[in-house]
Amino acid sequence: MKTLQLSFLFCLISVLSFGAISSKEKAALIALNSSTKGENWFKTWNLNAPVYTWCGVIIEDDKVVGLNLDSNNLTGTLPEALGDLVHLKKISFFRNHLTGKIPSSIGNLTSLTTLNMAFNELNGALPSSIVNLKSLVSLQLFMNRIEGEIPRQIGNLANLEYLELYNNDIEGTIPKSIGKLAKLKELLISSNRITGKLPTEISGMTSLRVLSVFDNKMLGIVPKSIGKLAGLEELVLANNAFYGDLPNELASLVNLKVLLLGNNAFKGDLAALEKNFPKMKNFDVQNTEGRGVIVTLDPED
Repeated sequence: MKTLQLSFLFCLISVLSFGAISSKEKAALIALNSSTKGENWFKTWNLNAPVYTWCGVIIEDDKVVGLNLDSNNLTGTLPEALGDLVHLKKISFFRNHLTGKIPSSIGNLTSLTTLNMAFNELNGALPSSIVNLKSLVSLQLFMNRIEGEIPRQIGNLANLEYLELYNNDIEGTIPKSIGKLAKLKELLISSNRITGKLPTEISGMTSLRVLSVFDNKMLGIVPKSIGKLAGLEELVLANNAFYGDLPNELASLVNLKVLLLGNNAFKGDLAALEKNFPKMKNFDVQNTEGRGVIVTLDPED
């Protein structure tokens, strides 16, 4: 009898721990499996087995809170039904073969803190709804084919610490609202087609450690407000069309370890800058491409 009672208790604990998720969430997972050719995944789901057995699905309190399907041969597009997984805190689809656009329903996932879809083949513009993800801490979409502009209201993501959009086809200018990202530590938007100036509003990103806009089509003078980024450790402006004198305020960035300014049209004795930065490890101001530079003598805003 005692053994029977223990067995019943164990089963009860199992049911409480792995209770069924809602039918809507299960349908969303099945839609994801179908649209990304789940039968060809490296770690497949047995759709006839309980959801808690499905690899990469994290469940807490009968809610799907995480999807970790990195390097799992997901091939195809993401379904709009992904937005029905409203309790998700983490999505990681790193290094797969996803194509098409990020669905606009992603904006429904307001509990999301981590979104990593890097190293895929996603295209199209970022959905404007992405700025609804106000709990987001890390947004990693690098190494895709994303087009369009950085959403104008990117500053709504007040908890964002990591914004990694490099190696895409993003165009347009850096939105001024980016200055509202006071918690941002890394802004990596290199190797896109971004134009325009560094906005003076970057001074609002007071937690910034890394700023990289390498290999874009940016121009203009570097704003004096950059001197307010006291914690900056890496500043990469190379391979753009910046010009003019660097602001004296740059010297206040005493924590700089990396400063790459080459292949622009800056004036002055740039080589002499290095002595101003006692922690410098990687310093490069050389112009090696010999390409033409767009010169428009616009004053700083």
